[in-house]
This record gives sequence, structure tokens and C-alpha cells, in this order.
Amino acid sequence: MKGRRGFTREVAAGFSLRPIILSKKGFTLLEVLIALAIVGGLLVTLIYTLNYHLGLVERQETITVATLLAKSKMIDLEKKPESKKGEFEAPYNRYAYETFVKESPYPGISEIGVVVTAGKEEVRLNEFVFK
Repeated sequence: MKGRRGFTREVAAGFSLRPIILSKKGFTLLEVLIALAIVGGLLVTLIYTLNYHLGLVERQETITVATLLAKSKMIDLEKKPESKKGEFEAPYNRYAYETFVKESPYPGISEIGVVVTAGKEEVRLNEFVFK
């Protein structure tokens, strides 16, 4: 089929003059934005959950270390009962302790105790010993 200037419709200047049919390949901008919103929401939730669980792990580590330090102080207190306050040596210098010795209502028995604190966490151990 000849056009006005003698070119065929299909080969006019190397381009086809047929109506351009939109291809269904690829994604639209709206689809990409929706996918990014979903992925962004999932990432925020994942990061929040990870941060929450890391906080739990840190708290449990603090309580475990404080318990072990309190048991160590309790062993020392059994050997030499005395009331005092102090801090542990490095690398545990963020932990503080307080020991106490009380008379119990039972004759010949004393109550000894240790309180170890680290920030707002506290571990308390009590024990009854013979004098």
C-alpha cells in the first residue's frame, strides 16, 4: 500500500506506521510502588522485632552475669560474714553489690544476703547459715 509520498506504510523511514500496541511485558509504576510499600512495611516490622529480641537477650545476659557474681559473693560471705557495699572489678565494673548479715529468729542461725545491681536490674540471694 502506497502512502502519500510513495513510501509503503510499513517501511516509512525505517519505522512502522502501524498503530503502536502497548506491550504487556514489565511492571507499571503503580505495581512497583505497591511492591515497595509492602517490602518497606515488612522490613520495618522485621527490624522492630530484631531490636526487641536483642533487648531481651541483653537483659537475660545481664541477669545471668549478675546471678553468677552474686553466687561468687555469697561464697565469700559464707567464709567471712560482713555487711558492705562495693563494685566488681573490670570487666564487671557496671555491676555493684551490697552484702548484709542479719540475726534470724532462730538461735545459732544467721541470715546472709547479697544484692547485685546493674542499671535497673537486680538479683537478690539470701541464705541461712550456722554461726
